[in-house]
Amino acid sequence: MITASPAARLSPTAPDWRELWRDAITDTGELLDAVGLAHLGDHLPPGDAGFALRVPRGFVARMQPGDPRDPLLLQVLPQLAELDQVPGFSADAVGDLAAREARGVLHKYHGRALLIASGSCAVNCRYCFRRHFPYGEEIAAAGQWRQALAHLQADPSISELILSGGDPLALATSKLEELGRGLAELPHVTRLRIHTRLPVVLPERVDAPFLAWLEALPLQKVVVLHANHANEFDAGVDAACARLRQAGAILLNQSVLLRGINDQVEALSALSERLFAAGVLPYYLHQLDRVQGAAHFEVDDARALALVEEVRQRLPGYLVPRLVREVAGDASKRPL
Repeated sequence: MITASPAARLSPTAPDWRELWRDAITDTGELLDAVGLAHLGDHLPPGDAGFALRVPRGFVARMQPGDPRDPLLLQVLPQLAELDQVPGFSADAVGDLAAREARGVLHKYHGRALLIASGSCAVNCRYCFRRHFPYGEEIAAAGQWRQALAHLQADPSISELILSGGDPLALATSKLEELGRGLAELPHVTRLRIHTRLPVVLPERVDAPFLAWLEALPLQKVVVLHANHANEFDAGVDAACARLRQAGAILLNQSVLLRGINDQVEALSALSERLFAAGVLPYYLHQLDRVQGAAHFEVDDARALALVEEVRQRLPGYLVPRLVREVAGDASKRPL
């Protein structure tokens, strides 16, 4: 029996992800109106607290109207607490700038190199550890990826390439195809890992041209999603995950432990169950990267460890993510 490719099974009338991207909400007042919370406007920082608001309307539609504590809303809504100067929180929380090897290339860990593929995201999460990153100087896709590919060519110890950002799926598929052609000349690079939030917040990005590119890549393919709460999933996200798996990708998820959003055993357990239902394995649960403007999300280590132990008592081991912290200069993520 001949099975159609994941790209071929997509509806030709599916909405264009680029139009949905352009139609994202970028104004705090409009976001509050959309969720029935216009009265909160006077209690939020003027403007965007130094980090632009951006959220796709499809993601907003998954928020609970009238609930100021909605876990999806709190991930994207600017807060006055972002203006606090908290000791120990900095602009470069994980030492990215010290790890630069070429334009847009970060090399922290043995055998792996990370490309800052894009400086754009479909959604701006308020806890983002790169909210202060100088993207204008560090986009690996610039100049047809030449500097990045030259770095990879010069180091045969690199077997895995990680695409990060921003969000690498913010790039046009034609730009990803440029990278694919360059990787074809690097036989020592055998695995591609894509870190992306788009299949969750803008699942329409997983479209036919992208799937055709992904399916044709002669590499092992891992897609690491980023979801923090079970409510982020709907039928559209499930379908995007299914298409990624059909294109040959292994799906993992990284979450961030966030105060007031998922710092309860019920929320973490429900997230793991919902991920698995969508064909995604929980991978890491990150302690918050201590980036300036995000201190109000932090959960202390004792509480984090207790939560993971409670999850372990409720769920099978393969649904319990590893609790880790990234520490600048370490040779790997640090387990807690």
